[in-house]
Amino acid sequence: MATLANVEHRNQEATCYVGNLDPSVTEDLLVELFTQIGRVNSVHMPKDKLTGLHSGYGFIEFLDVNDADYAIQIMSMVKLYTRPLRVSKSSLDKKSGSGSLDVGANLFIGNLDPADVDEKLLYDTFSAFGTIIRPPKIMRDDMTNQSKGFGFVSFDSFEASDTAIECMHNQYLCNRQITVQYAFKKGTSSSEGDMVAEGGRGPGGMPE
Repeated sequence: MATLANVEHRNQEATCYVGNLDPSVTEDLLVELFTQIGRVNSVHMPKDKLTGLHSGYGFIEFLDVNDADYAIQIMSMVKLYTRPLRVSKSSLDKKSGSGSLDVGANLFIGNLDPADVDEKLLYDTFSAFGTIIRPPKIMRDDMTNQSKGFGFVSFDSFEASDTAIECMHNQYLCNRQITVQYAFKKGTSSSEGDMVAEGGRGPGGMPE
């Protein structure tokens, strides 16, 4: 897994999301494939810690933003092992001064593996879709600090959060199919602890 420091220095504007990957696809194969488009700086495919298998998607960082745009045009729907690739721009161009603005693009991430998914992994995965305005928050037990299996990610724009939902909802993260949907604040509090999933559902997915 890429370290948090590496992810923070990744050029998000030059990064593409690649989905619908066959289980036999490797990072080396993606490098070989996308090098035909332009110079590839890095490839990251989130993998299950126990099985070592990837989750069916990955991120390609090019050295040049134009190559990332070209890859979306050329590689979308190209078949790899009979599966059409899904390639999209994984972030928006950063708008000056928008990095600290809370526009309400807050996502609820549910069904997280309590043992394997931490804040760094959420950042690693979701930062590819846009600018995250605060560190991801995983709700934890006050006594044991054990993850409760859900958390929150806040973007600087709704386009970024919409893309994250479209790409990540029902995808597998650490061998669990996660839910990604909009969170809303209960009452007037702005803390993540008072957020729930859109539709009034709590962490377990049951209506409150």
